[in-house]
Amino acid sequence: MSILSLARFQFAMTTVYHFFFVPFTIGTAFIVAIMESMYVHTKNESYKKMTKFWGNIFLLNFAVGVVTGIIQEFQFGMNWSDYSRFMGDIFGAPLALEALLSFFIESIFIGLWVFTWDKVKPGLHAFFIWMISFGSLTSALWILTANSFMQHPVGYAIRGGRAVMVDFGALLKNPQLWFEFGHVILNAIMMGGVIFAGLTAFQLLKKREISNEARTIYKKTMRLSLWMSLIFAIFGLVLGDMQMQYLVKEQPMKFAATEDVYTTTGEHAPWTIVGIANTKEHKVQNNIDIPDMLSILSYHKTTGAVTGMNELNAQYKKKYGKNIDYYPPVNTLFYSFRIMCAISAWIILVSFVGLIMSRKKSGYLYKHKWTLWILALTTFLPFIGNTAGWFVTEFGRVPWTVYGLFTIQQSVSPNVSVASLLTSNIVYFVLFTALAITLIGLIVHELKKDPTQTIEPKFKKVLDPFDKEAF
Repeated sequence: MSILSLARFQFAMTTVYHFFFVPFTIGTAFIVAIMESMYVHTKNESYKKMTKFWGNIFLLNFAVGVVTGIIQEFQFGMNWSDYSRFMGDIFGAPLALEALLSFFIESIFIGLWVFTWDKVKPGLHAFFIWMISFGSLTSALWILTANSFMQHPVGYAIRGGRAVMVDFGALLKNPQLWFEFGHVILNAIMMGGVIFAGLTAFQLLKKREISNEARTIYKKTMRLSLWMSLIFAIFGLVLGDMQMQYLVKEQPMKFAATEDVYTTTGEHAPWTIVGIANTKEHKVQNNIDIPDMLSILSYHKTTGAVTGMNELNAQYKKKYGKNIDYYPPVNTLFYSFRIMCAISAWIILVSFVGLIMSRKKSGYLYKHKWTLWILALTTFLPFIGNTAGWFVTEFGRVPWTVYGLFTIQQSVSPNVSVASLLTSNIVYFVLFTALAITLIGLIVHELKKDPTQTIEPKFKKVLDPFDKEAF
């Protein structure tokens, strides 16, 4: 075990775990805001109870997500100090905005939203949850601004061996940012819909009596959640297609790796459905191809060549140096990309069929356990799909931390040891496992409650010693 491999493993572990909660928070906050807006518009108490019930699930996830995010930030100073020195001037600005602006908004309005039910007008209270959703959206924007610079550096100059920001506006106009941000947000809202629909299915599968009002709330949740998952999964798939066309030009090595293209294709590029990349000999084995399909997917026409990784590696060696190879982990990218796309397609199918089956005239969805079980098990797929998508984004940048400027080997801290990294890896793994078990337990506890019997937070009256009537 080397320092570099352990540092990379720790970054991957903490990032994947943290990213379980980020889209969960964004998506559920957005849908809870819609629920409360429906209550404000209709004055139907069922929507208010629905908002409170599912809002508790959002709050639990938000709390755990904050903890994992703090651990994530520690790593830059612990394991990647040389990267922090190189990128600090640029990376620090969007991270500061995320902490001082977005997280500040989320924290304030979560407090207002939780403790002011029936104390302010319904419209103002709904404004609070929309501000929470806005805070989570802008939080993602600032984080992805920093990540997009790592994918496609803009608005910088190299001074004294460090990247220095010379144009903050260029970071915000980075095309990579808006492809990433749009794709993440659309899929986060889709994920929120899938989770609420799946948890509702679990609720309806339980062998217990459910009141008519509770059943109505679950059915309203199901319809809304399925609509959210269907609409945003379709938009996410469309934007993902646009992003891949962008990668053909801007990150051709990443794109070639996701499609197992080692040798530059002809004008009629075949698409590999399955295949095994031989990373030593740099060729694909046991592949099944569809003629012309890669040209269609890449350029939306039947002609168009795709540059292969072998040719790109030769170009990069001339441009950046011959001391390393520039191949990313091909098999990881190839299958991660297909897993992500397959899960999106499955969610679109399940959401569409679920909406048809849950119509009032039919109600087929609620009459058969197998339909509810499909929705219930689909709950876990967005976590896998988001992780696969993040693998494509991050592993596709190998061997760079900042594309074309700074490598992973240059980024690791020079003063860490194998022992310290091994210890921190074990500690983080135990901590994350404990957090996961705790969160699951709390969510299960919340789901056991009746959504029609929401309870307001109650506090003991505290006497003000300066009040003349206190004594």
